[in-house]
Amino acid sequence: MSLSRPPSEALADVVIVDYGLGNLRSATRGLERAGASVTITDDPDDFAAADGIVLPGVGAFREGMENAGPYREALADAVARGQPVFGICLGMQMLLTSSEEADHAGEGDVVGLDFVPGRNVRFDEGQKVPHMGWNDLTVERDHPLVSGVDAAAAPDRDGPGGGSVEGEYAYFVHSYYAVPDDDGAVVATTDHGRTFPAVIANDDGTVFGTQFHPEKSGETGLTILRNFVDVCYTQ
Repeated sequence: MSLSRPPSEALADVVIVDYGLGNLRSATRGLERAGASVTITDDPDDFAAADGIVLPGVGAFREGMENAGPYREALADAVARGQPVFGICLGMQMLLTSSEEADHAGEGDVVGLDFVPGRNVRFDEGQKVPHMGWNDLTVERDHPLVSGVDAAAAPDRDGPGGGSVEGEYAYFVHSYYAVPDDDGAVVATTDHGRTFPAVIANDDGTVFGTQFHPEKSGETGLTILRNFVDVCYTQ
């Protein structure tokens, strides 16, 4: 376990799960900017005392679930307690039930956390993978995580043609996307040859995830991280 330097007036104590995959330092910096005191931990016993839990992730679904195996029970207990659990990128995909990624690699079925029933599927043939870069967000329904996102403005970024893009843009890097069983689980969408979920949440609204990296998504991402801290503070 390692403690980050907390802000002077932290609004919530957040743990980031260190299961061997994820941008822990950048996620820590983003959460600290959003007003959280952050603990990076590989000890599931630390979960219960936290106001919220972040499950980051970069890499393959199978490896993610194998590494997260020792944390399944503790994460399920946290969800049962109503603690906010926030999955980022691969971490969001791990919230679902399964993924075509394991099938595509010839590895057979791999069971996800199943907090948001559904499956991750690969982009269609002909679509560029990985999907990498800035995409705008469309909020589909109310959820505390996206409060104020319509008014958020990202700083200028270099666009595909060398120009700039502005507005509610977020940064994505992935080859698979979530297809929840219930359309109501979709909070926000974006487009890469097809419309797909950018933000999802469970029925209770306490488990949610972003396919993009909020810690790399300018003011829009900071707004979402602040919203997460607020949820942790008020839950």
